Amino acid sequence: MNEKVKYWAELSEYDYDTALAMMQTGRYLYVGFMCHQTIEKILKAYFNAFNTEPAPFTHSLTYLANKANIYDILPEELKDFIDILEPLNIEARYPSHKERLMKSLTKERCQSILRNTKDLQTWITEKL
Repeated sequence: MNEKVKYWAELSEYDYDTALAMMQTGRYLYVGFMCHQTIEKILKAYFNAFNTEPAPFTHSLTYLANKANIYDILPEELKDFIDILEPLNIEARYPSHKERLMKSLTKERCQSILRNTKDLQTWITEKL
């Protein structure tokens, strides 16, 4: 594994661990945000594994997956999960969205997001 791939993969794992810590403290808004970050970084690891140029500077998971040429081989349920995860990055950053988002991120929903994040992260890591 080259250094860039290792760098992004390790950050992805760190962000997942942070999402778990946020879950334990009940900070559900940041569970979603850190899960988004987890997948963003593992996609950047994947991109760097198969490209010589650096990963695109973007937070769009769908865009990254397409640029990395992995989106088309993702199982449908993982594509659907990307669609769920995608807005959690933006909505967690802006106060006008935070209150609505905080109401939708229940403990049960965050547990599901964590499980699906780990599944997607593992699936991508296995392709490296």
